[in-house]
Formats: sequence, structure tokens, C-alpha cells
Amino acid sequence: MRTITLSNGKTVEVECLSCALTSGLIEPDGGIVVETEHFHAHQDVAYPIKGLIILASKRHVTCLDELTEMEKLDYIHVLSKIRKAQRDVLGIEHVYYFYNEDTTHHFHTWMVPRYDWMYVFGRSIESVRPVLLHARKEMNDAKNLEDVMGALSLLTDELNT
Repeated sequence: MRTITLSNGKTVEVECLSCALTSGLIEPDGGIVVETEHFHAHQDVAYPIKGLIILASKRHVTCLDELTEMEKLDYIHVLSKIRKAQRDVLGIEHVYYFYNEDTTHHFHTWMVPRYDWMYVFGRSIESVRPVLLHARKEMNDAKNLEDVMGALSLLTDELNT
């Protein structure tokens, strides 16, 4: 078991956070953004940034090459659908995508939007970790969380109509 701190300050003990989220054991703040047969998308539970979406496989695999052909097709379809919604309803012009295979969670992709306030931390991949930590430490106030949930609601509506 491992202890994980969520963006709301609560901690959970799980073997795999992705499994806990995709199975419904843990309900992400704001609920599920969109769900398919093979994937589950939700607001990142650790960092309160508007439109920071995690797309996780429902099946516990760790690598992209472990996905079946059907899962691969579903993955790219839902990933691009979320990206279009980020642009159309939240006005997000740029997104950094991350997936790593040496994680304690299973296969998931981070869709990290880039906002103007983030550029003080830089414009490269090295800027992402400081941005995330800043969001967790400095943006956990009621107003920002309300904005994050409002953005999440807009994305959810767009992706499920």
C-alpha cells in the first residue's frame, strides 16, 4: 500500500491509484469527465489546475505497447476528443502530454494545459514539476477549486453530449 495526497489535502492508501479511480473505489473530485469501454478520464486528483486531465486505462497495464489494438484505437480517439474539448470550451491553446512507464500507477496520460501564469516557471518540460507543485501548494484555495470544478463541468458536458 502507498499513501497518496490528493489535491483536496486528503490522503488515501492504495496499491494503485489508477485502479482505485477507474474501478470507482476513489471518486475523483468532479467525477468522471468521460468514460469509454477501455478508458477513464478525470481531473487530476493531485494538482488543482483547470483542465488538467488524466486519461487512464481501465485494464492494469504499464506500457503503451501492452494495449490491445482496440484499446489503442480507443485511446487515440478519446485523447483527441478531450483535447478538442479543452480547446473549444476552455480556450486551452497548448497542452503537454506525459506518460511514463516507471510509475507506481498503471498506464495513464497526463494532459497538462499551459496557461500564461505558468511561463514564469519556464517553457520547457523542466517547468512542469515546479508548476504542479506551485498549484498544489498555492492554488488550493476555494476560488481556484471552484474554477477548476467549473471548468471540469464544462468539459464533462461537452464530452458527454
